[in-house]
Amino acid sequence: MWNRLYLTTVSLQENYSSSKMTLAAYREKMRELPLVSLFCSCILPKPLETSSNKKEGVVDLNLCNIRDMEVIELSKRTSGQAFEVILKPPTFDGGPELTTPPRQKPSLEEIQKKLDAAQERRKCHEAEMLKHLAERREHEREVAQKAQTKERQEHRADADKEQRQMHLNASQERLQEEDKHSVEVRMSCRRRRRRRRDSG
Repeated sequence: MWNRLYLTTVSLQENYSSSKMTLAAYREKMRELPLVSLFCSCILPKPLETSSNKKEGVVDLNLCNIRDMEVIELSKRTSGQAFEVILKPPTFDGGPELTTPPRQKPSLEEIQKKLDAAQERRKCHEAEMLKHLAERREHEREVAQKAQTKERQEHRADADKEQRQMHLNASQERLQEEDKHSVEVRMSCRRRRRRRRDSG
């Protein structure tokens, strides 16, 4: 598909005909058009002169083709010149093609190596998981064992405290019994002495 632009140039220099303009002036005018610069950057290099009777650096605007652009004159006036610029769509013929290299079909040996590597990774992952579970169980066992040891120590401490209290109570009862017995013995001795005095 062609893109058409309608342009009007300023008056040409006096030393050239109305259908001629310098390539430098033509380039400067074309550079002012953003669409031309965008779609056709090929106008910047100098075109090859095919005719020997043309002056160097002159573009024929009556009918000329510059690579991907065609210029056709529409009207000529003393104040300027109007012409049509037809731009071809950008093509990539002859340019380097960006293609991905074809993938080689893997051999049975490569497939087997990949399967073995995947199996090894799976085994390592399972071993790591089992190790993690074993460490977690060992930690839980240590925590439970510490809790049981603490509970036994507390139970033993309570039992020892209760036993000491019972032994203390028994000792106090024995002391009280001994005190009571000694009091009774003293009272009995006093009664005997009184009886002896009374009888003597």
